[in-house]
Amino acid sequence: QVQLVESGGGLVQAGGSLRLSCAASGRTAGSGWFRQAPGKEREFVVAISASGGSTYYANSVKGRFTISRDNAKNMVYLQMNSLKPEDTAVYYCAVSKKYWATHSFEYDYWGQGTQVTVSS
Repeated sequence: QVQLVESGGGLVQAGGSLRLSCAASGRTAGSGWFRQAPGKEREFVVAISASGGSTYYANSVKGRFTISRDNAKNMVYLQMNSLKPEDTAVYYCAVSKKYWATHSFEYDYWGQGTQVTVSS
């Protein structure tokens, strides 16, 4: 069982930046970030392979968000730049037992989420 704890969310103005962190209780494989806005379904944001050598971004965040990981520290990060009001959501860190995962059903462990609010 892997426990995940997200941090770094908050309130920011449009155009601003935030860095989310996800701390895992143990070694992790494929990891990703998802988000869920009020009244909407959870959506995929970005995935990173176990080694960090491969990443895959949703079109809506490509060029603005960057995922990274530090396997020595069991950490996954999401740097979010040029934030827009439509990025407002609860952001969830997720970890798969697989080396690489891009669909929510492939993820085995989920964090509790951290709120990101972008004001216009």
